[in-house]
Amino acid sequence: MQIQDLPYPDPGVPDARSGPRFLWWLFRNQLGGQLKSLAWGLLHFASVAALPFCVGLAVQAVVDRSGRGLALAGGLLALACVGNAVGDTFLHRTAITNWITAAARVQQLLARKAAHLGSALTRRVAAGEVVAVSTGDVEKIGWFVEALSRFTAALVTIVLVCAGLLVYQPALGVVVAVGLPALALAVLPLLPRATRRADTQREKAGRATELASDTVAGLRVLRGIGGEDLFLDRYRSASQEVRHAAVRSARMWALISAIQVLLPGLLLIAVVWYGVGLAREGRITVGELVTVYSSVMVLTYPLRHFEEIAMAYSFSRPSAKRAAGVLSLQRPTDTVGSRAAEVPKGDLYDPRTGLLAPAGRLTAVVCGDPDAAGLLAERLGGHPSQDGTSVLLGGVPLDELPLDSARTAVVVQDKDPVLLSGTLRELLDVPASGAVRAKAALAAAQCDDVLAALVQGSVDATDPMDARITERGRSLSGGQRQRLALARSLITDPEALVLDEPTSAVDSHTEARIAQGVRELRAGRTTVVFTSSPLLLDRADRVVFLHDGEAVAVGAHRELVRTEPRYRAVVTRETDEEAALDGSVALNDVLHELEEIEEKA
Repeated sequence: MQIQDLPYPDPGVPDARSGPRFLWWLFRNQLGGQLKSLAWGLLHFASVAALPFCVGLAVQAVVDRSGRGLALAGGLLALACVGNAVGDTFLHRTAITNWITAAARVQQLLARKAAHLGSALTRRVAAGEVVAVSTGDVEKIGWFVEALSRFTAALVTIVLVCAGLLVYQPALGVVVAVGLPALALAVLPLLPRATRRADTQREKAGRATELASDTVAGLRVLRGIGGEDLFLDRYRSASQEVRHAAVRSARMWALISAIQVLLPGLLLIAVVWYGVGLAREGRITVGELVTVYSSVMVLTYPLRHFEEIAMAYSFSRPSAKRAAGVLSLQRPTDTVGSRAAEVPKGDLYDPRTGLLAPAGRLTAVVCGDPDAAGLLAERLGGHPSQDGTSVLLGGVPLDELPLDSARTAVVVQDKDPVLLSGTLRELLDVPASGAVRAKAALAAAQCDDVLAALVQGSVDATDPMDARITERGRSLSGGQRQRLALARSLITDPEALVLDEPTSAVDSHTEARIAQGVRELRAGRTTVVFTSSPLLLDRADRVVFLHDGEAVAVGAHRELVRTEPRYRAVVTRETDEEAALDGSVALNDVLHELEEIEEKA
């Protein structure tokens, strides 16, 4: 896989049982790239290691006054320099390719898992953690995958050089063969502590990222209540904890780096001291001493890769563990489905609550518990995040259909839908039947003022469809974001559309027009609206009242207000004292309010 071939047609099925297993799975799936990197790394390190031998031959040729030997040394030196340049160039190229392709594979896996889990993902993992895994952790994982082949090449080179020195000059070769492994293993006792400090830094950074994400998402509300200073102080405190943890981690890695510099220097001193004594005794030549000395100096370069691989693994292991934790999340139902792919039609029925939404009609659902309403809305879409009895569409269990088929048949708009950054045209470019055009959906959702605001806030766009929407639509008000999300849902034109509080952030007059627009646009299609708004309830074909998780009353809104005290208490926000009195006053107020809004709308 080359960079220009990304993204992967299929990133594969990861081994997410643990962080190390996930890293090993990534390595195996990039074996071709790893072997290329290893081959170029061997050429590079072997050429570097050959330089001292060439220098030693040249020095000995000068001592022996041999022109032929000097020419041979020069030719070998030129060949080693060419091998070094070519090997280093292509090693860097293949290593970076391995890094980017590994990171891209992990990002594709995370994106696929996020799309697979949907809203269930942020219920199990904090949003800040998901962001941290898909950004910083991905880079660290790619770093380890990239560094592994270079480390292997450096290790093989060191072993070969030590073996060559033992043959070339046994007396000094023994010193080097014993000293180099000691240098490589000297930092091992410090690695567990360094790893723990790196883990602590990463955990604190994840908490700070999560806090920042939550603060930015709620900045408008925070300003409204004057709480931005409080949250800024919290973030400042969290960032200081990250800084302290980073400094403690850096100190440990600085100590490891210092040891990696100190010990090779001591080995050089030992080689020179012992080699000079051997040269005085005539047991080795000057050229051999220079060769061994230069070899030890050059080998400090591949030895640095031992420190790098230790750092890469220490940082990537917790990152891989977190990525594997996200990738191991599963839905309680089989998303492949036990039935053939189809888009059923008919009534939407939930056996658990007894909720029935007849085909082709607008059904409003009133539930006193917003959390329970959200879970029910999710369940109506099939394949919910919690296990339970499957919802039926036309008598077909949605949980038994493939996930794509269930999502095509039933579209659920959450209470807090997300607007992705990009142009309005891109926002509304969603899988759809094609029967509902963007203009009709925007009109039904009463988005005229939203379109005007987008054009006004755009620098160069005269067409509202080309105006850009900022991340999560933060430049828009809550009601404007809600209406754009509603228009996006209407465009999909599914067999059944489930809307959870679609007008909670708009004024009553706009809400009345939206209710009428949705009713007209969705005529002949099944629509379920979770709401307690009298305006929406009055436009519904039928209203279902849920109490303690069961459908206890079904009828028209005005009828239920008259006959069902519990329903009236939820819709009119009656207190217990008011509910104990005659409800006729509250009823008359509700009906009068509806009539006034209808006249103005």
